[in-house]
Amino acid sequence: MGSEALQVTAFEIILHSGDARAVIHQAFAAMREQAFATAEEQLIEANEKILQAHKSQTQLLKEYANGTKIEMEIIMVHAQDHLMTTMTLLEVAQEMKFLYQHRYAE
Repeated sequence: MGSEALQVTAFEIILHSGDARAVIHQAFAAMREQAFATAEEQLIEANEKILQAHKSQTQLLKEYANGTKIEMEIIMVHAQDHLMTTMTLLEVAQEMKFLYQHRYAE
């Protein structure tokens, strides 16, 4: 895989995970307003965006598994970091939604 193709893949991962992160923060705002149905929809949307980023990552892993030599670049390290932190943020947001709902249900 050439440098340009790797950079395109990295930017796809950054783009989709960044979009997911923005939607997760919207979900946090909805939770604070007790708009739990909206927050749930936003968390589902964020997960879909993460899945898009993951598809780009998976394609790269498939190429590697098929013997394609991949020279790692800093942009890919950044992309992977971005994706993993966004995935973690989604897990935290899902837990926060649960906690908010139980807090306001009392």
